[in-house]
Amino acid sequence: MKFELKPIGIIHTPYKDKSEIPCQGCKSDEVGEVEVFREFEEALKDIEGFSHIYLIYYFHEATGYEPLTKTFLDDQEHGVFATRHYNRPNPIGISIVKLIKREGNILRVGQVDMLDGTPLLDIKPYVPQFDQRTNVKIGWLTDKV
Repeated sequence: MKFELKPIGIIHTPYKDKSEIPCQGCKSDEVGEVEVFREFEEALKDIEGFSHIYLIYYFHEATGYEPLTKTFLDDQEHGVFATRHYNRPNPIGISIVKLIKREGNILRVGQVDMLDGTPLLDIKPYVPQFDQRTNVKIGWLTDKV
């Protein structure tokens, strides 16, 4: 099966180099802008009613895929699917950001953790009643976070 994705916008952040990006958005106080292309602006109707949104994006500076990887949290190798590393078979990222305000096709967002110029693939609202889980296990991260 073959399919094609196209960006719906561009994410602008203060992070110009991968080494500057925090490990997760919840660790970031930085603010960025999500520029949704004008052809998709109408699809933003009612988004301003949400405090947080998911951004789904393409890791445009990923450098290839390896099945095992080390993370900054551990010197042991783990399967890439057990990590949030950007070098994946399909380099797709997901982040929850705080929606500060909407101005037309521009979303001002907080807690950004992506590289400046990142292509945006989709936006979804964060809904605690749907998205939060209880009794979760976090595998090898148990003693790391």
